[in-house]
Amino acid sequence: MVAVGIDVVAVDRFAAALARTPTLARRLFNPDEQVTATGHPRGPASLAARFAVKEAVAKALGVPAGMDWHDCRVVSELSGRPVLQVSQTVADAAAAQGITDWRISVSHDAGIAAAVVLAIGPARTESTP
Repeated sequence: MVAVGIDVVAVDRFAAALARTPTLARRLFNPDEQVTATGHPRGPASLAARFAVKEAVAKALGVPAGMDWHDCRVVSELSGRPVLQVSQTVADAAAAQGITDWRISVSHDAGIAAAVVLAIGPARTESTP
């Protein structure tokens, strides 16, 4: 493991921000992140959890300058398991730190959305004295 990031988001506060700023969802999420696999709009808790992933990725990377939220996508496998896909600004920052893979865990309950992100790099051999 190269780095870890964690973030929590108050769902009601996030929902209020989305309602107050109609362009916010487009600035934070790719179109496919805003809908479920069946094409239904994601609810505030699901979007808040995806935003928590993006924030946790930024923390794991040390909050790189110029990070584009669209370069960090949370998609769902057919099983529903969330998977992180990175491109451009996020992929470049990850590569510079030796990060080759990601694992994410998301949850939302009782008005809180949370995410943990593990940034993984190649196995290193430890030299013994």
